[in-house]
Amino acid sequence: MSGAFARLAAAQLLMTVLEEGRTLDEALANTERFDRLKGPDRGFARAIASAALRHLGRIDIGLAPFLDRPLDTAPPPSRAVLRIGAAQAWILETPDHAVVGETVDAAKKWPRAQRATGFLNAVLRKAVADRSSFDAAPIQSIWPTWFQHAVQEAFGADASAKLAETQLQTPVTYLTSKQQDPAALAQQVDGEVVGEYSVKVEASDLEGLPGYAEGDWWVQDIAATLPARLLDPAKGDAILDICAAPGGKTLQLAAAGASVTAIDRSKPRLKRLKQNLWRTGFKGEVEVIQADATTWRPSEPVDKILLDAPCSALGTLRRHPEGPWIKSEADVQRFPDIQERLLRGAVEMLKPGGLLVYCVCSPLPHEGVHLVDRILNVLPLTRVPITASEVRGFEDGISAVGDLLTLPNGKFQHDAFYISRLRRDS
Repeated sequence: MSGAFARLAAAQLLMTVLEEGRTLDEALANTERFDRLKGPDRGFARAIASAALRHLGRIDIGLAPFLDRPLDTAPPPSRAVLRIGAAQAWILETPDHAVVGETVDAAKKWPRAQRATGFLNAVLRKAVADRSSFDAAPIQSIWPTWFQHAVQEAFGADASAKLAETQLQTPVTYLTSKQQDPAALAQQVDGEVVGEYSVKVEASDLEGLPGYAEGDWWVQDIAATLPARLLDPAKGDAILDICAAPGGKTLQLAAAGASVTAIDRSKPRLKRLKQNLWRTGFKGEVEVIQADATTWRPSEPVDKILLDAPCSALGTLRRHPEGPWIKSEADVQRFPDIQERLLRGAVEMLKPGGLLVYCVCSPLPHEGVHLVDRILNVLPLTRVPITASEVRGFEDGISAVGDLLTLPNGKFQHDAFYISRLRRDS
């Protein structure tokens, strides 16, 4: 019985994400049926929904031969049930009888899907017997067509396939040390130093790890540590961290002894930043301002600025595989407008000779290199090329002009970040 309820929760999570355009994290926090689950059932529901989102496009291709009409014409509850059934069968390798029986039972308990149980039973029986179309689908087909085309046009077939492969991996958790001593932190939490500054851990209960309550570390993707490091923060530097929440880079800057002002327009996101500052002992050392950085200005120009601009976040597919499905191509094309306005504002806040690091967790060129190239033609900025010695492990991501794009390189798991370091001329 509990298996049916876990599957019902998974189907409702999936429908919340795809039909309401929410992230999986938002769905997990706001789906009543999932909230009722306990223990293994809760973990299983999350695993099903996550697997379905990671492989979504291929699942739809795999189901197509068993349908009389396109899947997107079916009612949303039926689509969700079929997808979570296929995810169990083809990805989680759940026994066939459980895939069919428990998933159909879940539909019977869901008023919005009850009338379709005969149809769902028939399709799922075919799905557990034949996965050939799923297996034959190209790996890039996990994404919607628009994103497949965008990535392939930008990087070619091989690189787009590698980016798709990263989406199918279980996300790795990395920690950053407050004391900037990864070896000591690795020993403390029984982790492994990866790269030069990050510690990989296997624990699922992060709050139970040594040093959590003491604020000795924070969770941060290894690629996300690079922008703050490339700013070379030092004691006494006056640094603005623009679009700072939830605060991982703010904590890096503060740990280096800089005088940091963290700015973000979102009150809920700033609440998370303040919680992180409190836990790590930086409360009172970092000035936190809720403001729109396109119009807000400091009392005087600063030495350095870190601008982690709002973006499509399509470089974080390991942790957010729903991204390309809940954003349209038109949505993604809108980001350069706010990114450019923030860059223009940042230049006004920066001292002549000061450094600006611009970054986005997106691999798409129109949010990265194309935008920076355009800005350099109209603003008093010059590139300060990133060097291999500054980003060991990511050397192959340095472009001919000295920007960095952290596409998958096979050395370790990480998000895709675009980073450009700039200096104000006058």
